[in-house]
Amino acid sequence: MKTIQTTPKPFIDFPAPNHGRDHRKTTIKCIIGSCLTSTISSTVPTAQLSTIHLRHTAMAAASSSTLFPSNKLSSNSLSRKLSLAPAFSVAVVVPRRRRSLVVVATALDAKPTVLVAEKLGAAGLDLLKDFANVDCAYNLSPEELCTKISLCDALIVRSGTKVSREVFEASSGRLKVVGRAGVGIDNVDLAAATEHGCLVVNAPTANTVAAAEHGIALLTAMARNVAQADASVKSGKWQRNKYVGVSLVGKTLAVMGFGKVGSEVTRRAKGLGMHVIAHDPYAAADRARAIGVELVGFDEAISTADFISLHMPLTPATSKMLNDETFAKMKKGVRIINVARGGVIDEEALVRALDAGIVAQAALDVFTEEPPPKDSKLILHENVTVTPHLGASTMEAQEGVAIEIAEAVVGALKGELAATAVNAPMVPAEVLSELKPFVELAEKLGRLAVQLVSGGSGVKSVKVTYASARAPDDLDTRLLRAMITKGLIEPISSVFVNLVNADFSAKQRGLRITEERSILDGSPESPLEFIQVQIANVESKFASAISESGEITVEGRVKDGIPHLTKVGSFEVDVSLEGSIILCRQVDQPGMIGKVGSILGEENVNVSFMSVGRVAPRKHAVMAIGVDEQPSKVTLKKIGEIPAVEEFVFLKL
Repeated sequence: MKTIQTTPKPFIDFPAPNHGRDHRKTTIKCIIGSCLTSTISSTVPTAQLSTIHLRHTAMAAASSSTLFPSNKLSSNSLSRKLSLAPAFSVAVVVPRRRRSLVVVATALDAKPTVLVAEKLGAAGLDLLKDFANVDCAYNLSPEELCTKISLCDALIVRSGTKVSREVFEASSGRLKVVGRAGVGIDNVDLAAATEHGCLVVNAPTANTVAAAEHGIALLTAMARNVAQADASVKSGKWQRNKYVGVSLVGKTLAVMGFGKVGSEVTRRAKGLGMHVIAHDPYAAADRARAIGVELVGFDEAISTADFISLHMPLTPATSKMLNDETFAKMKKGVRIINVARGGVIDEEALVRALDAGIVAQAALDVFTEEPPPKDSKLILHENVTVTPHLGASTMEAQEGVAIEIAEAVVGALKGELAATAVNAPMVPAEVLSELKPFVELAEKLGRLAVQLVSGGSGVKSVKVTYASARAPDDLDTRLLRAMITKGLIEPISSVFVNLVNADFSAKQRGLRITEERSILDGSPESPLEFIQVQIANVESKFASAISESGEITVEGRVKDGIPHLTKVGSFEVDVSLEGSIILCRQVDQPGMIGKVGSILGEENVNVSFMSVGRVAPRKHAVMAIGVDEQPSKVTLKKIGEIPAVEEFVFLKL
C-alpha cells in the first residue's frame, strides 16, 4: 500500500452521460430568421435521428408542427449540447437515413427573460435590465405563476412566493435559475429544482449589518425599557421610577453563534463597553481572538452571561436550544435577545422563566410562528419587547440584497458557478450509481467527526484519506469531498452544502480539507475500500476518538451497500450508520453489553447494532451501539453511571 497526496479538482465540467448508446458527429445547419446561416456541431444518438425540438418559446412548437408531419417524426432534446440564445425557437429535421440536419431558428430576442415576482430594489433591477428582459409581476396566484414561467429563464422571489414542483414542471425545462432575495429557501422546492436542472441561489450576506444593528437596537431598548416607557407616556402616564434600566458597561454578553451577524454584534457591543464571550462549535479561536473575544462552551456561556444574544441557525441541533433545562442554568436576571430564528427558543419555557424571574427581560424579532397569535402570552408579557421580523429591514439592506441576488442570477444565466448556490446540478447517472453508498458514508463520517469536537474548539484542518485499488485518475473524489464538507458544516450551520458550493463554503469558514489516496493491491472493481476523516488541532468530547497521532479519527466502509463505522480513534468497531450511535469507553469486563442493552431496553430504545473494539482483553474497550430512537437524557445518564463506563457520547446522524 502506498499513500499519495492529491490536489482537489474544481467542481466543473462533469461529462454528459452516455447511457451506452452509439453517438456520431452530426452537422446541424441553422437558418436564423431569413438571412443568417450558421453551422453548429453536436453529438446526436444516431438511433434517435428524427425531429429535434429545442423548445424555448411557444413558436417552436408551431414551427415544428407546420414543417414536419407528426406521423413521421419524433422529438428529442439537444438542450444539453447546443449553446443557443434562450429565446430562440428551433425546430430540427433529421431524415432517418441522412446525416444532415436543418435547423430553422427564429431569433425572437437574444436576451433571456427574468420574472421578478416580488418587489426588488431599483439597483438590482437595473443590473438585471442590462443583461435580460425583466418582467415585474407581483402578487401572482400559483396558476398565474405556472402560466408565465414557461416563457422565463429565471425567477426572483422573496419569501411570499411558493416555487413548487408544479412551477418547475410548468417551465418545461426553460427555467434555469431561481433567485431567493434573502437567506431562507423554505418556499422553494429544492428537490424539484435539482431534478429539473434548475439552479437555486440566495443572498445570504447583504443583510448582515442590518441584522446586527437591529440586535444592538433591541439590546439597548430592552436595557432602558424604551418600548414600555414610550407606551406609558403616550397613554398619559409619567412613571420615571417604574422604568429604571440597567447599564451595559462592564456587563457580560454571550454571543451564541459567531458567524457574520454574531461577529458584527460583538464589535458593536465591545464599543458599548461590554465584556463579550462567544459560543460556536465551529468558529476558529484565532478569528475570535482577533476581535477580542473568548470562545467558551455552551454551559459556561449561558451561566455567566448578563445578556445572551442568539445568532445561530435553526437546525435539529439548535431547535428549542433554550428550554426549561437551560434557563435553569442561567444567572438570575439574565436578559435575552433573539434576531436569529424563532424556533431556537422554547417560547412556553421562556414565559415560565420570565414569570419566575430567571429571565428579567427578552427582546425578540423572530418567533416560532409568524405572525404570532394575537393572544400569545409571550408577546403580551410586560417584560418582553417585540418587533415584526425587522432584522433585514433597512433601505440599505434591501438594496444590498437586490444587488446580491441580481448578480447571482445574471452570473448563473451566463453559465458561471454561483458561490451562493444552494442546490447541486445533476450528476451523471453512472457516476452517482457507483458512488451512491460511498456518498452516504462520506456525509455521515463528516457528521460524526464534527459532533465529536468539543465546544470552543475551532475546526480548521481536516484530512480525508481514500483507500482504493484504482489508479488516482480513475477515482474522481469531488462528490465525496463535497459530501464530507456537507457533513462537517450543515449540523452547525444554516448553509446548504452541495457539489456547487462545497469548496466555497469550506474556504469561507477557514476550513482546509486535504485529500490523500492509499493505493491498495487488489481488484479495482469497487471504487473504494474505506474512507477516513481526521480533524486536527481540536479537543474531543469523547477522548477515545483521538488517535495515536493526535487527531479525531473516524473511518468507515460500505458493506452490502450499507455504510458502516469501522474505526473510532485507535479502536476498531463495526456498526451500521443507520439511526444514531452511542459510543462508550469502558473497562473490558463480562456483562457490559448486557447492562447497557438492559438500560436501553427498559426505556424502549431499540438497538439496531452493537460492536465492541478493545486494545486487549480486560483492558480498555469502546462499545459502539446503533439505536433507532434518541435516548432520553435520563437514559444516557444511567449508562454513564455504570461503574465500568469511563466516558460516553451520543451522536445523531
